[in-house]
Amino acid sequence: MIREARKEDLNEILELYLHLHETNIPEESEQLKNAWDKILSDNDHHLIVCEIDGKIVASCACVIIPNLTRNVRPYAFIENVVTHKDYRSNGYASMCLNYAKEIALNNNCYKMMLLTGSKDMKILEFYENAGYNSSDKTAFIQWLE
Repeated sequence: MIREARKEDLNEILELYLHLHETNIPEESEQLKNAWDKILSDNDHHLIVCEIDGKIVASCACVIIPNLTRNVRPYAFIENVVTHKDYRSNGYASMCLNYAKEIALNNNCYKMMLLTGSKDMKILEFYENAGYNSSDKTAFIQWLE
């Protein structure tokens, strides 16, 4: 089942992120609680999960960003695409991305963007097969401490 995250999903999502790039689960804190509450209450922030047999096995975030160009149409930014290692290659992340695309279409977005730090050809081909390309834009990142 593909759906948006609910308040009670936090711990399971944090565990899933260990299959992304995180090395530990953040400690419970006011900062974590505030971030989670903000995500859940923001109508433009969609944390999408794929639940199989009651377990969250894949996820992505889709944020709708207001815009003053392109006929004042927003765009969607996709982040934190992840599938639990035991559930990969079953189409679960693709289902999350398709759900995100529906959200973007329903919000009249003119494009969707995502960044990946992966150089793994299998992952890059996954994004290409999902309809993304790496030829239209060049991404630059500045990491902040």
